[in-house]
Amino acid sequence: MDRKEIKTLFDKFSDLHVVVVGDVMLDSYWWGDVERISPEAPVPIVALQQRENRLGGAANVALNCVSLGAKVTLASVVGDDEQGNILCELAEKAGIETSLICRSKYRPTTTKTRIISRNQQILRLDDETDQVLTIEEEHPFLDKVLRFLQIEKPDILIFEDYDKGLLKENIIHRIIAHCRETGTLTAVDPKKRNFSSYHGVTIFKPNLKEIREGLHISLDPVNMDTLHTADQQLRSTLNHQISLITLSEKGIYFNDGNSSGIVPAYVRDIADVSGAGDTVIAVTAMWYLLTKNLRDTAILANIAGGLVCGQVGVVPVKRQELQDAYINARHPEQSSE
Repeated sequence: MDRKEIKTLFDKFSDLHVVVVGDVMLDSYWWGDVERISPEAPVPIVALQQRENRLGGAANVALNCVSLGAKVTLASVVGDDEQGNILCELAEKAGIETSLICRSKYRPTTTKTRIISRNQQILRLDDETDQVLTIEEEHPFLDKVLRFLQIEKPDILIFEDYDKGLLKENIIHRIIAHCRETGTLTAVDPKKRNFSSYHGVTIFKPNLKEIREGLHISLDPVNMDTLHTADQQLRSTLNHQISLITLSEKGIYFNDGNSSGIVPAYVRDIADVSGAGDTVIAVTAMWYLLTKNLRDTAILANIAGGLVCGQVGVVPVKRQELQDAYINARHPEQSSE
């Protein structure tokens, strides 16, 4: 692709409607300085200077899609609490549609509070539950999502699973079945509990840890032979179309049953890996739908993951920054234009 074709494709992100279904989180950051140790216990004293709330989990996937230009609807269940209010307000302010976010009196809004000093995380506090949805929570949520999908017919549906209890097997199966009937591309960022439940999805995107835990294999060493074996096991279990396995510093492995390979990692100074998987699944689903080129999708996803790892905290990839980095990777002689 030449420079003009690349820009045209990036512009087409704005034509896509993406639905993100999964476990949302409120990422709370407390920033401060550490200058002494507490006299009460051998722990640092943090003098707080700033507090900030950001969208995390499935909400960060939605934020990445919006940042790239897509229309995005977020489907989840949050607590009937102040953290839920903050999360919904942040989503709406970012341009994410929240009509499919349901409130629950049985669970808190998952909140992760990170205490950071000098660009290093020194403590994290988690307020959450991983209990699966009750029947009272599940039925209205599923009915609302399926009705929305029937009426709106989105282009892409992304499952973002953090094992916090939203994505029960029945919810997964019913939504995938509906998307297959309507031809909607489905992409999954899985976790351990429901790893084998995503039968028939378009794109399955685990990382090395999730592959090892989900398939109960060592995957050592990590090379084309062991990854091919893992892919075969995945296909026999899930009957999906595309495997995209993130390999940390080794890059991304891709396989669609016909072609496969490993795309090397996009080298960056790593500041924080939080949220990189959210960025990768968002970019993967959107770029593959537009191009149907799996190798190119893996290249762009690698670049996107590298860009967000260069920043502290959970942040979305910026469309212009990603476009420029991609053009530079493909046409380095034009990067100064």
